[in-house]
Amino acid sequence: MQLNPWALAGIVLVAVVTFFIGHRSARSATSTHDFLVARRTVRSRRNAAAISGEYLSAASFLGIAGIVLKDGADALWFPIGFTAGYLALMLFVAAPLRRSGAYTLPDFVEMRLGSKGLRRFSTAFVVFIGILYMVPQLQGAGLTLATILPVPVWTGAIAVMVVVAVNVIAGGMRAITVVQAFQYWLKLFAIAVPAFVLCMVFFAGGGPDGFRPLGAAAPPVFTGDTTVDVQTDVTLHVTSDTFLYAYGRTDNGPAAGPTRWTPLAPHTVSEGTTLKFLAGTPVPVVSDSVADNANWLHPGSGSLTDLLQTYSLMFATFLGTMGLPHVLVRFYTNPDGKAARRTTVHVLLLLGLFYLFPTLLGALSRMYVPELLVTGKTDAAILRLPSAILPGIGGQILGAVTAAGAFAAFLSSTSGLLVSVAGVVSTDLLPGRVRDFRVATGLVALFPIALAVALRPEDISLSIGLTFALAASTFSPLLVLGIWWRKLSWPGALAGMFVGGGLVLAALIVNVVSGYSGDWAPWFVNQPALITVPAAFVTTYFVSRATGYGRPEHVHDIMLRLHAPDPLGFMRDRAVARFGQAEEKTRIAGRGRHRK
Repeated sequence: MQLNPWALAGIVLVAVVTFFIGHRSARSATSTHDFLVARRTVRSRRNAAAISGEYLSAASFLGIAGIVLKDGADALWFPIGFTAGYLALMLFVAAPLRRSGAYTLPDFVEMRLGSKGLRRFSTAFVVFIGILYMVPQLQGAGLTLATILPVPVWTGAIAVMVVVAVNVIAGGMRAITVVQAFQYWLKLFAIAVPAFVLCMVFFAGGGPDGFRPLGAAAPPVFTGDTTVDVQTDVTLHVTSDTFLYAYGRTDNGPAAGPTRWTPLAPHTVSEGTTLKFLAGTPVPVVSDSVADNANWLHPGSGSLTDLLQTYSLMFATFLGTMGLPHVLVRFYTNPDGKAARRTTVHVLLLLGLFYLFPTLLGALSRMYVPELLVTGKTDAAILRLPSAILPGIGGQILGAVTAAGAFAAFLSSTSGLLVSVAGVVSTDLLPGRVRDFRVATGLVALFPIALAVALRPEDISLSIGLTFALAASTFSPLLVLGIWWRKLSWPGALAGMFVGGGLVLAALIVNVVSGYSGDWAPWFVNQPALITVPAAFVTTYFVSRATGYGRPEHVHDIMLRLHAPDPLGFMRDRAVARFGQAEEKTRIAGRGRHRK
């Protein structure tokens, strides 16, 4: 691994600026109101930048380009789904959720359905989703740091968590709001500038080896003699007879020289094996990748199973966004429901602009870094691409910019997740004071670090997709029906979460077991939302119809509070009563207002 001092400098600079902004913003954070919802004074444009900064995680910054490199046109559903989820959020959830006056998602559940038992059940899922979402962020940080420095993968995970935890402990939501808004614009710069420069180089001649067409039906080929070190066990397949040199273990036997692979069967390669390919050799690809460019360029060119998996992914991303606790908690920081809805519109614009660039870089990666298809480490495409197209100091500087942007992605997403989970833990399991929030932050930070180090890294976008499926199968039915259907009962909501969440967790366990024993799991284990989300909605509906006793006594008042226009004054802040902040709120009134 070659040391890239420019990339190291970029990452250090991002960490220092993040810490400085967080420290500066934290000086005005003094109350629970500050730490959980930033005094509910964040205006729409800043909140939209903060939400976008938080939402554009490792899956967006690294994973989208990686999965475009591997799967081609079918992967475009990822950015479409990630963005379209905010449309559903704006239409169904954003404004009523803010008008509820809740602090956290479990707080909203108790306000709407009046059940402390359901609140505790929701708390468990919020914590689980948050930790599950943090793990790929930390693994992505480790991948980024290990790409530019000769350090173990876990080093980046720990570095990110330390910087994030310090900021969150110092100022909670108030500190990270400014940090996340800054990091959105940093990430946009870090991906847009390399995309523009690399496209200019491509159209000006195509880099050191000229143009590399994608239009040919054949698979991509190595343009020069290439050596690939396989770091984890992989299964590869080829589309034609392929000659290579292998040193290590292939096809369950020793290998120490020239060999020939046929397309008749997949070929297993053990960890620690070195493969050498001559220029012009077709690129072998990991078993779940699209092998030839013709199918790579056309959507839906796979089997019925691939189509169902795509639909399931769309379902998960479209409905999962509204169930992500770290996304929802940001809408509690808006002054009112109208500002929450306006924030969502701005988020749609900011996300749509950002997702143009990783898609473009993913297509370039297919031409210039095809060796990643051999190792399966396609999430490193954006980090490797600048040096592949533009060798020398220019590529190193562009690589440093992308590495800094990736590091910002890990920091901002992990910050939002840590705040949302720590807020729930401090208010539901602890007394809810500032000191409890800080203790909860320290405790919560330990679990994702342990999991990120213990579990093997998978494709970041795919693991995030499973998290979206869990959110869509648990909180999505509760929120949609809870806001728009007055007959929802707490037993119905509980049953829906139990069925939807239980099915996704079962799929997650089977998926992990399958990953360690030959990847035998069927498609609905990798993308279960097409089954689990309808099951959760249907269960919630029928159980609610059968348990009318579980509806709150004042349901009509609650629905009026959620849907009445803001100027009518039905919105009440639950936090004032719960945390005894009335005097404190009066004291700080008029101070510390975020700029519009």
